[in-house]
Amino acid sequence: MIGGRDLVLGLCGLILAGALSASPACAEDGNVFSNLFKFGGTTVPPSQPQSLDPPYCPPVEVAENGAAYRVLAGSEVRTQFSVGRLARECARRQDGSVTVKVGVEANVLLGPKGAPGRFDVPVTIQIRQDGKVVASRVEHSSVVVGPGEAQGFTTIVAEELTVPPAAAEDYEITVGVGTSKGTGGKPAAKPRRKKPAVAEPAAAEPAGGGDAAQ
Repeated sequence: MIGGRDLVLGLCGLILAGALSASPACAEDGNVFSNLFKFGGTTVPPSQPQSLDPPYCPPVEVAENGAAYRVLAGSEVRTQFSVGRLARECARRQDGSVTVKVGVEANVLLGPKGAPGRFDVPVTIQIRQDGKVVASRVEHSSVVVGPGEAQGFTTIVAEELTVPPAAAEDYEITVGVGTSKGTGGKPAAKPRRKKPAVAEPAAAEPAGGGDAAQ
């Protein structure tokens, strides 16, 4: 005689194969499909720790002087690097700290003296509290500006930064293009021009070109 559980499983198999729909009975414990849909595998994973409260997660701000910087050729722009769209994601840990992931879109724009090529774009991401840096990372990405093109884009997703528990409820997230002290790039310094050497005046010779003949 077929047992009740075997009968339920057999009916579930027929329903899935023939009608592509499952009855409530198919959700019985041990159903492989329910575990696949719910857990991504055939076995039930260990119980997870109790969910934590959503963390404080402020919007990303552009650091002072970090929105853009330029590379100059004389007095004209060769290349400009700038920050575009920004995004962040925060997660709380059991110890009270918060992990922050930041996404940055950066742009490379050729100026009048620019030329196509591959450009390295450095972006500095910082966590600050009361003006003090508590976590920082510099990420790099390459942008290719091809022949006939004027600009190129790249998207950077930085590795997570950790906000310590003491700062987890009051911190700032800043982003700047460049690596100068984490506040973004500064305009490229103009090359110093050497001052022309000034010739020293020649020593005056005695009148008459020398001692007078006796």
